Amino acid sequence: MTDPQTKHAETDASQDESTHFGYRQVRRSEKAGQVAEVFHSVAGKYDVMNDLMSMGIHRLWKRFTIELSGVRPGHRVLDIAGGTGDLTMKFSDLVGRDGQVVLADINASMLQVGRSRLTDRGYVGNIEYVQADAEHLPFPDNSFNAVSIAFGLRNVTDKDQALRDMCRVLKPGGKLLVLEFSKPTNPLLNKAYDLYSFNALPLMGQLIAGDSSSYQYLAESIRMHPDQDTLKGMMDTAGFVQTRYHNMTGGIVALHVGVKP
Repeated sequence: MTDPQTKHAETDASQDESTHFGYRQVRRSEKAGQVAEVFHSVAGKYDVMNDLMSMGIHRLWKRFTIELSGVRPGHRVLDIAGGTGDLTMKFSDLVGRDGQVVLADINASMLQVGRSRLTDRGYVGNIEYVQADAEHLPFPDNSFNAVSIAFGLRNVTDKDQALRDMCRVLKPGGKLLVLEFSKPTNPLLNKAYDLYSFNALPLMGQLIAGDSSSYQYLAESIRMHPDQDTLKGMMDTAGFVQTRYHNMTGGIVALHVGVKP
């Protein structure tokens, strides 16, 4: 039998293993807090910066995600790392008054911005707001017809655990949609994207949001995120079937889709 103190020590050691925070190594137990600080800092200017950084193209990426979701009236949808609610708004329109959308985010500042934005636009009645960690979703098994996570998975410490939990809360036949920055397929585009990310993004962050370091982290976190085929394999391992991905804007962004068997 394992001594309780030994087991506790093993747990502490596991929590103190290092992981990446951008290009830096930090303790696993500290990453979530550091990511939270980044998004607390950028929450107020998040939508403005999204439009500037992507030149508005993020709206097309999200529209494609909605189109592939298969969400219909009466469905229950979980929008993880839902932030300011772009996808939640569209899902709310699709599920109607008989359905429900849960906007979940680990960051209280982002959740508050999302709630205020959607309420101001008249989105009430079929949206619930939950502060939640993607690795430990506070929902029963087989709860949702669809789960989405847009530009949030790269910030999760244990992506494999998060994918397993997303699979758990989906109903059989339910669909996971992961919209995330990925690896450009053209070497020249990849070089140009690096130049843009590591020079223009921190500069825009400083000028618009008064915070260059957070956008430096965001650029680094994109480079540390698994590429298209690696993420597809992770989804397969987590239990999804019919997994596939769609490259957009030359692979700068990819939409991964998987189905719970």
